[in-house]
Amino acid sequence: MLSIWGMLTMTIFRSFLVAVFITLCAYTMAVIANHGLGLFSIFFEDISKLGWPGQFNADFLSMLALSALWVAWRNRFSPAGLGLATLAFFGGAPFLCVYLFVLSIKTKGDVRHMLAGEN
Repeated sequence: MLSIWGMLTMTIFRSFLVAVFITLCAYTMAVIANHGLGLFSIFFEDISKLGWPGQFNADFLSMLALSALWVAWRNRFSPAGLGLATLAFFGGAPFLCVYLFVLSIKTKGDVRHMLAGEN
C-alpha cells in the first residue's frame, strides 16, 4: 500500500509521462508535416559528420538501446519481451511513457516491481 507521499509522487510521475507523451506526439506530427518521414538518413548522416548533432544522435541511439535492453530484461527475454523491446527501440520516449504508465497502474505504484518485474 502506497503512503500519501507515494500516491502524490506517483500522480506527479504519471502526469509527467502523459505530458511528455502528448508533447512528443504533437512535435513529431509537426515535424512530419513540415519535413516528411526522412528521419533515418538525416539521423545517421549527422552521426557520420562527427559534429554536435551527430553526438546527440549517437547518445540518443545509446539511450534507445538501453531502454530496449531493459524492457527485454524486465520481461525475461520472452518473445513478448523482445517484441516490446523492439517497440522501445523504435518508439523511443513515447513508447516508454506509455509502458511506464501502464506498469505504474499494473503494479499499483510499486516502483520496485515497475522497474525489476514481479519476480
